[in-house]
Amino acid sequence: MKLSVCVPAYNHEKYIAQMLDGALMQQTDFPFEIVIGDDASTDRTPDIIRQYIARNPGRIRAFLHTENQGPKEPREFAGRNNVLQLLKACQGEYVAMCEGDDYWTDPLKLQKQVDFLDKNPDFAICHHNMLVTYEDGSDSHSFNAPDQKQVSTIEDILEDKWFMATASWVYRNHFLNNDFAEWHAKAAAGDWAVMIQLAAQGNIGYIPETMGVYRKHSAGLSNVHSQTNRNFLLNRKQMFENVDQWLNYRYHETIEKTLIKYERQLSDLEKIGSSN
Repeated sequence: MKLSVCVPAYNHEKYIAQMLDGALMQQTDFPFEIVIGDDASTDRTPDIIRQYIARNPGRIRAFLHTENQGPKEPREFAGRNNVLQLLKACQGEYVAMCEGDDYWTDPLKLQKQVDFLDKNPDFAICHHNMLVTYEDGSDSHSFNAPDQKQVSTIEDILEDKWFMATASWVYRNHFLNNDFAEWHAKAAAGDWAVMIQLAAQGNIGYIPETMGVYRKHSAGLSNVHSQTNRNFLLNRKQMFENVDQWLNYRYHETIEKTLIKYERQLSDLEKIGSSN
């Protein structure tokens, strides 16, 4: 299998059809599978997925969990187990990520990214621009700035820069034959943990085309993973400390600057808390 489309879903009744339509419309010269995991949604998401399976036999592999895979606590880790199981279930040489509430708009997206990775064996990841839209009606905007670098490295990520919308990833399937790093299970920011491990394998390429939509809404985890959540900041700091050790301190100077930034943020939160 050339590529697996990895789709974590939970209570995405309003969105999942558009996501699946965006995947099924992809025009490629290679076979790809859609691997979707519904984490025991309490709405109609599983029913909609079943309808798509019936209409597209053999194209969708679904894990429709009847119990939420958790963990329930801490809240910052919600959905973690569903995603990890899905990533390991992907059998493609490449994996494209798209959560159930995002969607793709360019029918050649997968072909463009696979072509890039096929031609550039020293690259582990390819991403592209996305349109960010808001459920509350706030103005939409591009995810990436016009000056986004065409080539990035793990060092950019270790500087605590986040420049890749998850639904824009296509990466070499490192986890097909490799376990997740030990520190991954302790990291609340699962997308960061995945991306750090992938970026340790090669460069990150950018295609400056808007090929999908990233929805931001009140139920999204980005609201839990916030800069005012003390537990999340502590966890993020711990993740970078663990990564520093995992990378044998090769990027210690870069990571040290990131850790200092988190220490300042935590100190500022403490001051705010003591003044209230």
